[in-house]
Amino acid sequence: MKPILIVDYGMANLRSVQKAFEKVGAAASISADPNRIAEADKLVLPGVGAFRDAIARLRDAGFAQPIKDHVKSGKPFLGICLGLELLFTTSYEDGVHHGLDIFPGEIVRFENMGTLKIPHMGWNELTIRKPAPIFRGLPEKSAVYFVHSYYVKPKDRSIIATETDYGAPFTSAIWHENVMATQFHPEKSQKVGLAMLRNFVEM
Repeated sequence: MKPILIVDYGMANLRSVQKAFEKVGAAASISADPNRIAEADKLVLPGVGAFRDAIARLRDAGFAQPIKDHVKSGKPFLGICLGLELLFTTSYEDGVHHGLDIFPGEIVRFENMGTLKIPHMGWNELTIRKPAPIFRGLPEKSAVYFVHSYYVKPKDRSIIATETDYGAPFTSAIWHENVMATQFHPEKSQKVGLAMLRNFVEM
């Protein structure tokens, strides 16, 4: 089994992600050492919380460039929730904050939602726009678990892998070459989420 590394920058429940990989028979290590990224065959960037704090911690801990180098190397990469948002250019969460800028795009808040609550929390369905490798074998309209108030608006719509409806369609996952990232939490999405992680392991 090729090494899977989960990035520890202090902004996620990393053990829940690690346990989910263990459930599908994969060993995934957690590390706060950016030098270990170069050794990893697969990289996972999870995250919960505020974009501003997350990008500051990534940069302060020396993770930003190693993450970019991993993506450029062509090795599989999986971003989860905030780990998706961090890949883009600009977030408008509590100000204006610059992300890793691996993909051009913005992170914006759900607005004018009427009776719908913010954050978007709980189970919702995926509409597959582009069959990313992690979705192999999954039925259309699979339900997954979300917790977020902001979402990504990619400048290049060709990278959108799934959309989800919450008042209107929003990007719930992306896929470009070796990079896959989800706004939802596979590790909290039961059988569907575990199937995605298994597909990632088998890449």
